Amino acid sequence: MDAGTVWITQYGYGAIFVLLMLGIVGLPVPDETLLTFAGYLVFKEKLAFLPTLLAAFLGSSCGISVSYACGRGLGTYFIRKVGPVLRFKAEHLIEVRTWFIRRGKYTLVLGYFVPGIRHFTAFVAGSSKLPLAVFALFAYSGALVWTSCFIGLGYLFGEEWARLSGTVHRLLIVLAAVVLLALALYLLLLRRRQAEAS
Repeated sequence: MDAGTVWITQYGYGAIFVLLMLGIVGLPVPDETLLTFAGYLVFKEKLAFLPTLLAAFLGSSCGISVSYACGRGLGTYFIRKVGPVLRFKAEHLIEVRTWFIRRGKYTLVLGYFVPGIRHFTAFVAGSSKLPLAVFALFAYSGALVWTSCFIGLGYLFGEEWARLSGTVHRLLIVLAAVVLLALALYLLLLRRRQAEAS
């Protein structure tokens, strides 16, 4: 057992809340594994389902809200400092903001399921000045779906939770790699089009 599962065993709902909040903000917390383990503890009747889901939902929602607030407060400053290194110009930020308001808000739901992506979606949403009401609708809906899925998997896996959780985690890593590759290709094509247009 790693430290996270030990803490959940010892401190229950409070540990679920704190660990998921820190994990969503970006600290190296194995979020899916902890949620699946929490579902297993529900299966073992050591935790109750509704308080477990509530602690996980609130922890995730708080974490993603902190990331959104950081993006809203520091996003423009961060782009101004790091942008030139990454060849990211002011017009690119306008494009990202426009895209995020139109379609990017859906990444707040889907991003939870992609390790490495969920940590940045809220920061980008904040730096894109996505309205708080829109952010809350999509981010908190995503938190509810994501936490429910993995707690449910832990409950369904039962005694097999540890073995099957590892398989799910590996599949999510592959998914993250595919998403990042697709994003890199999209940005490369976008840059080529802009170079040809200029």
